[in-house]
Amino acid sequence: MKKLLFPFLTFFFFAAQSQNTAFPSRLKVSDNKRYLVYENGKPFFWLGDTGWELFHRLTYAEADRYLSKRASQGYNVIQAVVLAEFDGLHAPNANGHTPLENDDPAKPVEAYFRFVDSIVDLAGKHGLYIALLPTWGDKVFKDRWGQGPEIFTVTNAKPYGEWIGNRYKNKSNIIWVVGGDRNPRNEVDVSIWSAMAEGIVTGCGGYDRALMTFHPQPSETCSSSPWFQEVEWLDFNMLQTGHCEDAPVWNKIGDDYKKKNVKPVLNAEAVYEEHPLCFNAKQNGYTSAYDSRKAAYLSVFAGSLGYTYGCHSMWQFYAPERTAVNGPLRFWYVSMDLPAASQMIHLKKLMEAFPAENRMPDSTFLLKQYSGTSRIQAMRGNLFALIYSAAGEPIELKMGMIYGETLKSYWYDPRTGAKFMNSRVINKGLMKFTPPSKGRDNDWVLVLYEAKKKYFQ
Repeated sequence: MKKLLFPFLTFFFFAAQSQNTAFPSRLKVSDNKRYLVYENGKPFFWLGDTGWELFHRLTYAEADRYLSKRASQGYNVIQAVVLAEFDGLHAPNANGHTPLENDDPAKPVEAYFRFVDSIVDLAGKHGLYIALLPTWGDKVFKDRWGQGPEIFTVTNAKPYGEWIGNRYKNKSNIIWVVGGDRNPRNEVDVSIWSAMAEGIVTGCGGYDRALMTFHPQPSETCSSSPWFQEVEWLDFNMLQTGHCEDAPVWNKIGDDYKKKNVKPVLNAEAVYEEHPLCFNAKQNGYTSAYDSRKAAYLSVFAGSLGYTYGCHSMWQFYAPERTAVNGPLRFWYVSMDLPAASQMIHLKKLMEAFPAENRMPDSTFLLKQYSGTSRIQAMRGNLFALIYSAAGEPIELKMGMIYGETLKSYWYDPRTGAKFMNSRVINKGLMKFTPPSKGRDNDWVLVLYEAKKKYFQ
């Protein structure tokens, strides 16, 4: 059967590539360098999903099932790795192919990359961008938990980057991500990643053709900025704020947001849904939808250009035939319907309802902000303000922070997208707004806007 199957699959992949696909348009950085936009200038709110092992573990049919589902849930970016983490150089993909001959970056296996091509095209048909990592970080630095092997050097990283950049230079749904859960140890590591990035730029045909960032580990900064803030190929900073409860994501994002050399910032890996809390399920249990939701709203309201959701069983595409990594609770195709996975669209809809051009994080008009689970985080434009109360604590404001003598207000439910308690308020003095409920898993957004406007009515 296998001898008959592979020629059919090869034909299928060529057929898939030959079809006319309607790709999303290219993305670029906005003029004010705070977010991303489409080619026509329309703001792009990044709602990503972490599908690291997409190319390595799924069949074409499984990938179609996954991508179709995420598109229907409002996602527009999938983060995935070409040279994957789980023995990605030696363990074959679903079609029996490995990516490189003799672990040599100069000898890519065409059959493996043809399958990657087909998944990139498939994502485009579903209106999805691929945040494409050319390699996982263990191929540069194995570290304590990686499988490696370490194959990249300053010499071979640039040619590999140029080759893969050239291969996908005409795919408008590619966002480039170098790194891969590793922080550079020293200048050699920095040089390797920069060489790969510059190779991608060359292969793509210039900086304006290769939107790019770097995926770091959780650390004191959690960001790409300590190493690459000033380099030209880094278009926006990417953060990984980790898988512990109540991480102060607002501080991490705020540090990058306030840098003098302004670049957009994105929290692209925070607490996953159903992940062992701080990697210790026995002691701490598992994270909840609330944990994921809270990290998302606090990140975006602190200035993140969007957010990448993650689920512990999804990123590894855990299935009956696979060894579990760190105790996933259910198979990936069941986890697609977890609560937070379906709730992220409400954040996207809320943000897309208000202008991005003058939107900024601003908590100066909050009388109390708290920390941890009770955190309150605010953003505003000239004519609107959005304030997130992570545990339903009352929101006390100094009014007058936005224009308009009279404001409309309502409570927005991050769980359902429903609106409650619409009212009008006078825009002056001090005012206290009490959410419909309080406590853990009772997060709310207070929406205020100039009464003459029609935002999200």
